[in-house]
Amino acid sequence: MNRLIALVVCLFWAPLALALHPYFYGQKLAAGDLQKNLTEVEAKLKNAGFSTAGQYASPGLPGLGVVVVTDKDLLGVIRNLGGASIVGAPIRVGVRADGTVSYMNMEYWLRAYLRKQYSLADKSVKATQARLSKALGAGKGFGGDVERKDLGDYQYMFGMEGFESDKNLLMEHLTFEDAVKAVQDNLAKGAARTSKVYEIVLPDRKVAVFGVALNDPKEGEGWWVKTIGDGNVAALPYEIYVVNNRVNHLFARFRIALGWPEVGMGNFMRIVEAPGIIRDSLTVVAGGAPDTK
Repeated sequence: MNRLIALVVCLFWAPLALALHPYFYGQKLAAGDLQKNLTEVEAKLKNAGFSTAGQYASPGLPGLGVVVVTDKDLLGVIRNLGGASIVGAPIRVGVRADGTVSYMNMEYWLRAYLRKQYSLADKSVKATQARLSKALGAGKGFGGDVERKDLGDYQYMFGMEGFESDKNLLMEHLTFEDAVKAVQDNLAKGAARTSKVYEIVLPDRKVAVFGVALNDPKEGEGWWVKTIGDGNVAALPYEIYVVNNRVNHLFARFRIALGWPEVGMGNFMRIVEAPGIIRDSLTVVAGGAPDTK
């Protein structure tokens, strides 16, 4: 009888074990001061061997911030893979003034970003995750779930954009160096009310990724994150990535859905204008002009 019960339990949990949450909770910090908590999280990550890429507190999301770091071993894997895999280099940790800490489930995000190449990174991804968990605390997963087998060609719904959408392209320049300089210059001057959170540039592979804070009080990240739920703060910031001479982003019907897989279609319809607004803002950062059609 006990064996039968155990078998039933295993059969019940087996499908769930195949699904991955996008985030984990870390050990909670003292409530009160966001900047103090950001600094404390950054120190923990440095002590665990991670390198700080950037941190920010979104002006549109009071009491919420993000620390972004890189891991030497994982970055080495990304360098070897090249191309659009660069979007998997930054590791994001969400921090709240109330002391809540959350961080990426690396397997979830890297399966979606590396797709068929994920097996080449699996060992490094899991080692990075273990160090993150040790540094920040191994809490429960949250944010919805997606089956492992579906992350390699993730779409929120059939017919929606995926990782390789044609809509990702923002701007083409003559060279990689021109593309990177355009993004750097536009972020430095706050084009389209943006600012730089981090940059990771691998010139030998002609790839780069930039974290972009979307600061516009009406059209920035604040309004759409508040609409679909600010618990998933470790999804931020949005990114621009460069491969050779092309500046790209991950189209929002893929990128937002990947970061908020639990959100129903009703809430997504409330931010139906977000993909176009984000694309227009990032096009300006890339050195182009927004679509006025």
